[in-house]
Amino acid sequence: MKIIRILAALALAYLVAVTGVFVFQRSFLYFPNDTYVFPETLDAKSPLKEFPVKTEDGLVLKGWYAPPKSQPISIVYFHGNADSLETVAPIAALYLADGYGFLIVEYRGYSKLPGLPTEKGLYADARAFVKKLIATGVKEKDIVFIGHSLGTGVAVQMASEFHVKGLGLIAPFMSISEMARRRFPYLPAYYLALDRYENFKKIPSLHVPLFIAHGQKDMVIPFSDGKNLFALGNEPKKFFYSPESGHNDLYAHGLYPFILDWLRQLVSKDIAP
Repeated sequence: MKIIRILAALALAYLVAVTGVFVFQRSFLYFPNDTYVFPETLDAKSPLKEFPVKTEDGLVLKGWYAPPKSQPISIVYFHGNADSLETVAPIAALYLADGYGFLIVEYRGYSKLPGLPTEKGLYADARAFVKKLIATGVKEKDIVFIGHSLGTGVAVQMASEFHVKGLGLIAPFMSISEMARRRFPYLPAYYLALDRYENFKKIPSLHVPLFIAHGQKDMVIPFSDGKNLFALGNEPKKFFYSPESGHNDLYAHGLYPFILDWLRQLVSKDIAP
């Protein structure tokens, strides 16, 4: 009887753990900030301006955008799960200084915007921003999608919907469901994941110039994920890695010169799908 009670208690504890992971899984995936600042408040000299959109499910969101000056390309940037408009602004400044347009897509629930983040919701948010950018006169062939971390899942999906000039993935993952399996190896997390972002299934069908960048010391998303996704991608494609970089510091280890060179090749048509 004692053994039966122990087994029953263990089974109950396991069931509680599975239920908890399922119910609270999005709190493990999304880390939205709860403040909004105006771009001019953050930097009075920045050319970034508010870029409001309305999503297909009725949410009013605000990204930041500055049009291109001397280059024909506008970057559409999809940030990671703990980033925001404010944290991406310094990255935008690099591209803007070199004449590129830059749109920071902001997700529902982030930067004090309405809604709660989900995979379907983030796709709707991104779609609204891209459609509005095109409506302003920017052609699809002059748009490059760049995603970081969670944002790579959004970027890959958008690249499957729009015929853009290029796609860049910084610290990408194979799928969130696979990430869940690794994080909770003793639970059926892979099968319980509501938001899956299955990059590995979508990449093989994309025919767009691609770069993938990953740090070999990335402790959040394994370096092998970037390498495996790169193997699944179609030519033309380029891979950047840094032996010293982790998850969030690739720009500090030579990534930006690599991307600039890649963009120049896109513009000069040395890289073409």
